[in-house]
Amino acid sequence: MQVTRRVISFGAMTALLSACVGGGSMSRPTASDAILRTAPDAGYDAWVAGFRARALGKGISAQTYDSAFRSAGFLPGVIERDRNQTEFTRSIEDYLAIAASDERVSLGRSMMQKYGGLLGEIEARYGVEPQIVAAIWGLESFYGTRRGNVPVVSALSTLAYEGRRGAFFEQQLVAALKILQNGDVTAQGMTGSWAGAMGHTQFIPTSYLGFAVDFRGDGRRDIWSDDPTDALASTAAYLRKSGWVQGQPWGVEVVLPSGFNTAQAGRGTSRSTEDWAAQGVRDVNGRPVPNHGAGSILLPAGASGPAFMVFRNFTVITRYNNAESYVIGVGHLSDRLLGGGKVRGAFPPDASGMTIEDRQRLQQRLTAAGYDTGGSDGVIGGKTKSAIEAFQRARGLPVTGEPTLALLALLA
Repeated sequence: MQVTRRVISFGAMTALLSACVGGGSMSRPTASDAILRTAPDAGYDAWVAGFRARALGKGISAQTYDSAFRSAGFLPGVIERDRNQTEFTRSIEDYLAIAASDERVSLGRSMMQKYGGLLGEIEARYGVEPQIVAAIWGLESFYGTRRGNVPVVSALSTLAYEGRRGAFFEQQLVAALKILQNGDVTAQGMTGSWAGAMGHTQFIPTSYLGFAVDFRGDGRRDIWSDDPTDALASTAAYLRKSGWVQGQPWGVEVVLPSGFNTAQAGRGTSRSTEDWAAQGVRDVNGRPVPNHGAGSILLPAGASGPAFMVFRNFTVITRYNNAESYVIGVGHLSDRLLGGGKVRGAFPPDASGMTIEDRQRLQQRLTAAGYDTGGSDGVIGGKTKSAIEAFQRARGLPVTGEPTLALLALLA
């Protein structure tokens, strides 16, 4: 398995989407009090005692180890969160509706304006465009507003002790201890997601050690504070070291000619833009795609959905997160931050035969009937499912929580 900057793939859409409810954010919410509550566990205590020798053997000082674990403890809420990961999939249409929601686009444009000078400096040093860095920031932590508040040493030691992916999390724990030993942050200040991803752009500890930068030269690589400088610069440094090509787009939406051989779709087939143009592939305005280098055709919603031509920088972003949906989300959000429009191609109906417009109408009608869906973005999350269940229960219908065209008709 390719190990990227963060803990990847509890399902097809990555751990990001497991936090999505109703019309909510793709980024992780702040942890509840329950997940932060430690509990006595003799097995965990024995594991910590045994791990000490292994950590010291990897260069961690006794002082660093003892200081880090002085306030650490077993977090049963983290185990519960890890074990309850489901094979949670969303359509690419829903994913993009969340990734480039009106709220995320609006706030992102404001943040690009606020931090325009900084993003310009970062581009000058690393060659990564501001909108790409901002889009990753937006997806990972909603521009720093949802960075996570779980103590990382407690979370990683709990997961390493639990053993399901013990070797991976022990590796991350050693890296976290090295960060503490280097003095970049205190144990109390080292907080993040329940899985140990940290800061504005959610670096796991090994990636922090490999790619984080001290952009202002103040002696610390600080991705945790309210100031996003080091976090954003570190993200650009990560992409630069992964092969980012300045000036090349991640991809462009295209229109395929009638009869296009869809067997050519996928990142395994790469052709020049001239070759694609010779087959009749055009951008959404009917023009041949400019020469951005070799490109591949992606059909994330199938042959009847939107098509994209993607380039080398698409693959670079997969080093940050290897889910294609995530990369399309970053790319599309980055385009929207620069004033671009929504995806032009039509998405096919979902498994229930509903389009996103149908689902939006369903949410609007449920809310008007007194069943709050938390918004009408067309994405069916937990709050919409609860509203459907409440409506079905009140009407004496089978309680499924599933959106259907029949339900939409009942609410007309």
